[in-house]
Amino acid sequence: MSGWVDVCPAAELAPGEHRVVDVDGAKVAVFNLAGEFHAIEDVCTHDGGELTGGDVEGEEIVCPRHGARFCIRTGEALSAPAYEPTAKLPVRLENGVVQVRDDRWD
Repeated sequence: MSGWVDVCPAAELAPGEHRVVDVDGAKVAVFNLAGEFHAIEDVCTHDGGELTGGDVEGEEIVCPRHGARFCIRTGEALSAPAYEPTAKLPVRLENGVVQVRDDRWD
């Protein structure tokens, strides 16, 4: 079970920006979408590469290698060549700090 990991003060993650943090060996991308924080594992389920090198278009991130699209809010794979979702992880604000945890094995 993973504990909560500090990402950054909420004031340092403006709408449209993201940060990547290590949570128990998994790279996790935390996004600010219009003032709401969302976290997904920073991995394309098509080829295992990082997603955060790609463009963010609205609520979607585009894989920089093969163009697969993922929903930042849900982790859902939205287009080929990815068919499996990437993991969505819980995010919270604690004393003005954005935190994330990996609860997949709880």
